[in-house]
Amino acid sequence: MGKGAVSRESLVRRRQERDDRREHATAPGSGQSGDVTTEPRLVAEQAGAIASAWSPPGAPASWRLTAAQFQALRDDPELQALAATIAPDRLPPLLFQAAVTSLVLSLEPDGLRDSFPRLGQPQPPLSPRFVAEYRAFCLEHSDRVLELCARHRYQMNEVGRCADFVPSLTPAANDQREVVVIDIGTGAGLALRFDHYRYAFRAPGGQAVAVGAEDSRVSIDVELRGELSPTLPRRLPPVVDRVGIDTEPVDLSDPPVRDWLAACVPQEIGAITRFHEAARVTLANPARTVRGDATELLLEILDKVPEGPLLYLVDTYVGVFFAPGKLERFRAMVEAVGRQRDLDWISTDPLIPLGPSATATVTGVPVPPALLERNRQGGVFGAVTELSYRGGQRTGALLGVAHPSAVWLEWLDPATAPS
Repeated sequence: MGKGAVSRESLVRRRQERDDRREHATAPGSGQSGDVTTEPRLVAEQAGAIASAWSPPGAPASWRLTAAQFQALRDDPELQALAATIAPDRLPPLLFQAAVTSLVLSLEPDGLRDSFPRLGQPQPPLSPRFVAEYRAFCLEHSDRVLELCARHRYQMNEVGRCADFVPSLTPAANDQREVVVIDIGTGAGLALRFDHYRYAFRAPGGQAVAVGAEDSRVSIDVELRGELSPTLPRRLPPVVDRVGIDTEPVDLSDPPVRDWLAACVPQEIGAITRFHEAARVTLANPARTVRGDATELLLEILDKVPEGPLLYLVDTYVGVFFAPGKLERFRAMVEAVGRQRDLDWISTDPLIPLGPSATATVTGVPVPPALLERNRQGGVFGAVTELSYRGGQRTGALLGVAHPSAVWLEWLDPATAPS
């Protein structure tokens, strides 16, 4: 057995520990889910889809590292066996990758660390020995990796995703309407300060259209793909209040917490630079966050917002992880408020249920067959959808599809594209 390999006895012991946890989890009064493990096949399938999403053919070379991490998990049974000890609702491939990244960044192993970017430096080339080095590191430090997985929750705060909802603010900006932003699953709250960032939307073969704070150190550069381009606001509407809701909001001022969040960000130099700069903005301009379940708190929070401003709900890669019953409750609450108040719900989420068998969007906006087929063929993308309520009347639209870290945005809605 090679150095760092996981023995059969070790895996048997871990499976026994999982069985013990399952027995405890299903005991009366435990209050926990009985499904505490994941099928290795599902780990491999999800890891492959994530790799294809972030780094499809033709993607910039800077995304090769992210793809390689998930491909290593997809192709290795021993790594899958480790990740399979994580419960499905804890997002095993993503949590496992974040834990390994956290250890690489803290331990700085010779050779392997050189494939990971450093803030302020260009993306390094991927070592030809990366997969072997990565696998050996995971197996050698398997206990520490799983200990991190047990202590943490995966929380990727990709501030670039704010670019997905900026175009939908054009009507409010044109009407000079104030907005109250409610960020569902806010995490560290980076999206709550979206109006403090600078956006550059680049059309194919054309110049970039800049939106937002011109002097911001947070720069989000988005390639527009496809035949349509969105109508963009000349300036963002005034935000008169902003509230984040999360079951576990995190404190950016705590260095270990910030280090963990940095490990959850894809290790691509643009993504990690955005995170660190946006963290500075957020720490300098804190916004209100509320701890709890959005399906229990939303009505209470919205009921306290004065009449007049547009209620603007933002959900980026959160609704996709709601259980079906919880998602139905959330939709019903949005509907109830929308019948009484002007409201927009902008969702950037993969199609549901997550994976090749998906049939719907989080908001319930219909999905054209071509997009369902595109989802079946490979890779996870964000479907940007909008439910809009004006005067109690609801309209819905599939606005576009987007890269999970805002590398590109493909606009699909003719009604919100320039004529």
